[in-house]
Amino acid sequence: MDPNQYCQDKAAASGSSFYYSFLFLPQPKRRAIIALYAFCREVDDIVDECNDPYVAQTKLAWWRKEIDDLYRGEPHHPVSQALAPVIRAFDLPAEQLQEIIDGMEMDLTQQRYADFKSLRLYCHRVAGVVGELSAVIFGYTERTTLQYAADLGLAFQLTNIIRDVGEDARRNRIYLPADELARFNVPAADILNARDSDNFRQLMEFQYQRAQQFYTQAFAALPQADRKAQRAGLVMAAIYRTLLEEIRHEGYPVLRQRTALTPLRKLWIAWRTWIKA
Repeated sequence: MDPNQYCQDKAAASGSSFYYSFLFLPQPKRRAIIALYAFCREVDDIVDECNDPYVAQTKLAWWRKEIDDLYRGEPHHPVSQALAPVIRAFDLPAEQLQEIIDGMEMDLTQQRYADFKSLRLYCHRVAGVVGELSAVIFGYTERTTLQYAADLGLAFQLTNIIRDVGEDARRNRIYLPADELARFNVPAADILNARDSDNFRQLMEFQYQRAQQFYTQAFAALPQADRKAQRAGLVMAAIYRTLLEEIRHEGYPVLRQRTALTPLRKLWIAWRTWIKA
């Protein structure tokens, strides 16, 4: 299969909100960002779909070598082949692609986080770095745009964590910091056994407020000169913030269900934001 078509199919099949933020990009940048997204999906799927940690570790090690081969001009996987012209055109560092794998690898060894400081490292690796790479592809003129992109990536990951509390618990993962569970008197067993409570909803409101702070912090760092170039990220933010508000409006039913926006609604938000941004 053509490498770019492979990445396109991978992105479309995921059903992710990210896909909608790419729709209005010019073809070269859309192709580049979809290749980056397909890479993230490949390594993330390894961790989520492999029941044997040793097999997952082996596959991630393969990808580490594949990144080395990619930067030597010898890519083998369709995603790597699609990335080859991207890393040359946008001068993307190999270290950041390896750092994304570092983040995915954390899921194999760490199912709990003591505090937000340790969680933030995970979020930076799996999302903040992706945000920075995306901002480079979209185009920027001022360094603060990269800070905007890193903070926006963290905001997206915190939104994912809120949305996926129940789904993650069924994989024996709790991304809510342990010290915050203790502060709101929510035992880990309540999360793992999907026991809802007023305390749990207060805990989730605290997580909501933190995510919103990162959105606000990100937007404050985005210079006006780069706003048009970064419209795809703003589209993504509009979709994710709408999702976050929906979860809050429903009373944080995240232990038992996964809130999602319809494709039509995502498309409408994407078009409206792209026009206004």
